[in-house]
Amino acid sequence: MTLSVAPLGFARLTPDGATDPVDRPLAEEMPVAIEYNGAGYAVLMATPADIADLVQGFSLAERLVARDDALLDTDVHATDAGWIARATLPPHRVDGLLDRVRHRTSDSACGLCGVETLEQALRPLPRITAPSRADRAAIFRALAALRDHQPLNAATGAAHAAALVAADGGIRLVREDVGRHNAFDKLIGAMARGGLGWDGGFALLSSRCSYELVEKAALADCPLLVTISAPTRLAVDRAAHAGLPLIVLARSDALLARAPLV
Repeated sequence: MTLSVAPLGFARLTPDGATDPVDRPLAEEMPVAIEYNGAGYAVLMATPADIADLVQGFSLAERLVARDDALLDTDVHATDAGWIARATLPPHRVDGLLDRVRHRTSDSACGLCGVETLEQALRPLPRITAPSRADRAAIFRALAALRDHQPLNAATGAAHAAALVAADGGIRLVREDVGRHNAFDKLIGAMARGGLGWDGGFALLSSRCSYELVEKAALADCPLLVTISAPTRLAVDRAAHAGLPLIVLARSDALLARAPLV
């Protein structure tokens, strides 16, 4: 868990006029510069943990690698200004890198920085190849358990989580980050590096259902995407394009489904 507990002058104010000093743990957020084959590509603002996972998942989301490529060889180094992750792409992927190298800072792993045309922004998505076997009981079970797998958010209230959930609702793996995109990239990267598949389960995200997260799910061949908050119209359209079932506004008492659940 990556956080700071230094006193930062917070005070707790109550309606009755009381004022109490508070030392509140804060989640860390630092620049993470990603280089491929010696070329600077992007700078993400992220929680500095599980960085190799982040790079692996981000690379898939950027379409610099494919699901069937070998794992990236990634070296991670701390500097006074932040972190540098140096990854090596396989030779057959270098041309794609040269097409999209950019030297700019991004505030999230949205996948649009450096895109120059509308056609590049909304490229075709692969179709999901296998269904989820999860039912509504499994989803409610995962929702009830997710909080226990979020130590960074429990301490700070400032981190998103992305969870790999089994078909029966058991949570298999979780990654946290201050950014929702980063958390999902970390999860997808950790799955790749750990040799884990979806196995009829689903992804559970503690965020709204943005189109970027839908695209990451489709590129990772996720069979079902479940999010705590609502989707955008573009997210729904992109999910339909990929054949990705969605569960949104997933709460303990109800959920909204664009999927055949029982």
